[in-house]
Amino acid sequence: MITATQVELRAGARILLDDASFRINPGDKVGLVGRNGAGKTTLTRVLSGEAQPADGSVSRTGDVGYLPQDPRTDDPEVIARDRILSARGLDQVVAGLRRAEKQMASSDADEHEKGMRRYEKLEAQFLALGGYAVESEAATIGASLGLDDRVLGQPLRTLSGGQRRRVELARILFSDAETLLLDEPTNHLDADSVLWLRDFLRSYRGGLVVISHDVALLDHTVNRIFHLDANRTALDVYNVGWQAYLEQRETDERRRHRERANAEKKATALKAQADKMRYKATKATAAQNMIKRADRLLSGLEEQRRSDKVAKLRFPDPAPCGKTPLTATGLSKSYGSLEVFTDVDLAIDRGSRVVVLGLNGAGKTTLLRLLAGVETADTGVVEPGHGLRLGYYAQEHETLDTARTVFENMRSAAPDLPALEARRVLGSFLFSGDDVDKPASVLSGGEKTRLALASLVVSSANVLLLDEPTNNLDPASREEVLGALRSFSGAIVLVTHDEGAVEALGPERVVLLPDGAEDLWNPDYAELVSLA
Repeated sequence: MITATQVELRAGARILLDDASFRINPGDKVGLVGRNGAGKTTLTRVLSGEAQPADGSVSRTGDVGYLPQDPRTDDPEVIARDRILSARGLDQVVAGLRRAEKQMASSDADEHEKGMRRYEKLEAQFLALGGYAVESEAATIGASLGLDDRVLGQPLRTLSGGQRRRVELARILFSDAETLLLDEPTNHLDADSVLWLRDFLRSYRGGLVVISHDVALLDHTVNRIFHLDANRTALDVYNVGWQAYLEQRETDERRRHRERANAEKKATALKAQADKMRYKATKATAAQNMIKRADRLLSGLEEQRRSDKVAKLRFPDPAPCGKTPLTATGLSKSYGSLEVFTDVDLAIDRGSRVVVLGLNGAGKTTLLRLLAGVETADTGVVEPGHGLRLGYYAQEHETLDTARTVFENMRSAAPDLPALEARRVLGSFLFSGDDVDKPASVLSGGEKTRLALASLVVSSANVLLLDEPTNNLDPASREEVLGALRSFSGAIVLVTHDEGAVEALGPERVVLLPDGAEDLWNPDYAELVSLA
């Protein structure tokens, strides 16, 4: 259980949430909603204990499992299966059993005997923690999230960003925590895994707080809604499911509108009457009382909901370039003994639209990283054509320097851009005032997405490499990104699970990984997007 008492959240000098109190009990399935930058990620970090509120307190009973938007692990050499098992302390026991097995295989009698005793002790500990049944449970959760035995046996460093995130999600779901805090858990999941996750969360008996822009997930799973209103710095609690919340919120908004209209009408009449009376000495006191009464009428009203601001995203005209600004020939990439793909050829013509499809782990992100020059291919070459200006959007925001501020990141993306123009562009992406001086490390996933896209806007790129650009965005911001994709006249290479993004792109070609086969786009491929 989690109890929050008079919690205040801040981002720099800006108040995100003021004087919020609530409880999350076993069986509560809370959908935490609000526009990007409203403070959803900040609130979940505070609830998890990873951050402290500016004021107020949070108390927890029982274990809390927290999935951040950008999970990171300290040791990239950890085997994926062991990472999942670590949620219940099984990883060290299993590793010890493996070492004991090697010791038992020794031809030295003493070593063999030591291994036997060690194995017996560790096996008893393993069985006490649930043993093979629990290990099987972890494997089942992994498989349900698209992590097969081959992937589970690999070090984390060899996995794609989507696979690593699914390992972290599997670890949290396996943890048996009393409360789960999940920040955009459906990112990087294929359609089958999303359906499984919905059912898992719906039947979960503990407490749950989930941030998600997946409306179907919220509709299927939650029984309470916490709405973070960025305009009112308030948390509105609705003890109903998703559809009832939408109806109730609209009803509340109509009530606020009626109350404000009636109060404003009465206050206007009172002030008008007071204005007529104030010049008469005998009625001056009565006039002042009327004005005070009018002010009280207005001050007691709940603030009406204002339309949420949305980042205005439009890519400028791309820099001039030759007919084929980017070419790749014979690309292959392996991590150790794991072969990702081999002999991939790709030619990106001026203004072309290409979508890259493949199952999770097929190498989609790796291909974009090779094209962007972030990684080096084992074989093959990437050749820039005449006038190439490359813009790369990374799904895990690796292009951002988290040690630098929002403004410093923008200036590093366009060093020659005047400071005033940089601030203007940031303002159009909803970074204004003190927000531009925030370190990138404290930004939410949606804010990082906006900053990374803002950096692309000032790059004058003529080839954009976009890896899941609509992840972490609220519906209004997502529509802005899709509009920008439609109108951009340069070339785009897109990796996405978002069918709407592919529709907006209007691709001419598709590259299928890991084989590297290339084909003209046709509607039949659209069915593969959510499965990829």
